[in-house]
Amino acid sequence: MKYKGSIKFDSVVVGGGIAGLTAACYLCRYGYNVLLLEKSKKIGGLVGSFERDGFVFDYGARAFENSGIILPMLKQLGIDMEILSNPVTIGIGSEFVKISSQEGLHDYGNMLKRLFPQNAYDIERIMQEIDKTISYMNVMYGIDNPLFSDLSNDTQYLLHTLLPWFVKYKRNLKQIKKLNQPVDEYLMKFTDNRQLVDMITQHFFKKTPTFFALSYFGLYMEYFYPKGGTSVLPQALSSYIEAHGGKILIDSPVTKVDLDNKVVITTDGEEFSYEELIWACDQKTLYNVLETNNPKLGKKISDHRELLSRCNGSDSVITVFLALDVDKEYFRKRYGPHLFYTPNTNGLFSFPDPIQTYPSAPKDVIMQWIIDYFKHTTYEISCPALRDSSLAPRGNTGLIVSSLIDYDVAKVAALQGWYSEFKEQCERAILDTLDSSVFPGIKTKVLFSDCFTPLSIERITGNFEGAITGWAFTNTILPCETNLDKISKAVLTPFKDLYQAGQWTFGPSGIPTCILTGKLAADEVHKKLKNRH
Repeated sequence: MKYKGSIKFDSVVVGGGIAGLTAACYLCRYGYNVLLLEKSKKIGGLVGSFERDGFVFDYGARAFENSGIILPMLKQLGIDMEILSNPVTIGIGSEFVKISSQEGLHDYGNMLKRLFPQNAYDIERIMQEIDKTISYMNVMYGIDNPLFSDLSNDTQYLLHTLLPWFVKYKRNLKQIKKLNQPVDEYLMKFTDNRQLVDMITQHFFKKTPTFFALSYFGLYMEYFYPKGGTSVLPQALSSYIEAHGGKILIDSPVTKVDLDNKVVITTDGEEFSYEELIWACDQKTLYNVLETNNPKLGKKISDHRELLSRCNGSDSVITVFLALDVDKEYFRKRYGPHLFYTPNTNGLFSFPDPIQTYPSAPKDVIMQWIIDYFKHTTYEISCPALRDSSLAPRGNTGLIVSSLIDYDVAKVAALQGWYSEFKEQCERAILDTLDSSVFPGIKTKVLFSDCFTPLSIERITGNFEGAITGWAFTNTILPCETNLDKISKAVLTPFKDLYQAGQWTFGPSGIPTCILTGKLAADEVHKKLKNRH
């Protein structure tokens, strides 16, 4: 079939999250005719903000970690974005420490010793492991990622900066690969106290690799926040694309990719032909919309569909957005703009997911589990107005409270017909916990609230199972690349002229990984297109 009415582009990018925006930015920078298609009514994916009654809330990432990638990318593209400091506090019960330096990590270890005095020796050994892992990753991020540097012809830079760093990088990579075991299992080598391990690890995803989890304590020190909210980043990238000749179409879900004729068709019937395609969104959707008359390619599609049918998305989150009749200084004096808080030291290990325990768990079992779970889980609590006072009305504060939660719990509530009650129970349990622990009296100060569940994330972003970082580490086989030294291969697919980018292409993933794979995919396209133009 020929699509005579289709509009032709050098490259079409599907997905307007951070990976797709990055890919489109660089393709525009290279001078190509680029179209970006986004299924939602706004770009940004899991990075963005919304405003209600003068309160601005971040609905995805609460802040950014540079990782030698984000700031160099902005600099290379010439994007000027004002960034604000974002100090992180960790709290357990009535104990709190700020993680803004190595001294803060020392304080964190001492806090754990006060909470678990019988495990002081174990904690000392665990803190040594954290220090060691951070030192490995500090080498990884020791310089701006070379991919975002225009200094390839600078001999002094190559000899005195890049080459010495590369030697250290290869050496540390060998050590990092030894730390691929799930972090909770790894830490149990140093203590028999599961509650202690929970305090350190329960805000990470299930079976998070040790190198990723333990090094994250170092990343807390480099968190930053864009003035105006996290949506400033995708807005800046979007503006760059349009200023450099690229085209962005929102509210344009892709329903078909014809590999034979290199045509993308959207839900409203628009047809766009491409020389090169970058898919920067949900991978299951990709393999559901791919079509070909080539038997060999058809076999590859069906084989990959079968593989993906056995894979699950990463943990999701539930978030309550609170507009409070409380001045922001109340929160500044106590815990600052970004808090990871655990109400008590009991740990979540003894509170298994009811859907895993009872696949057909009844409503009353799940409702009681919600109460118990939110008394023991770890919360990420963000206060945007403490970075930028314009993000809440004078005298008021917006608070974003999140916790990890399994997608299946929300899904079962929806299937059984009591999803609204599920949301109300979660919001009530979260407020009860905060009111009785870290923020006494907060329930009486709520002006309005809203609750986002894993189903909200799935509906808004299209991410399978409401996943926030791609594939779950619990999968027996990950349908993506997982080796750091092979990340450049993560963007390749079995199909000519089709590349992938974003959280579904590499694990573990996050915003820096999405940006990195977006740039890698754009560079692969550039290699092919520059020889044709």
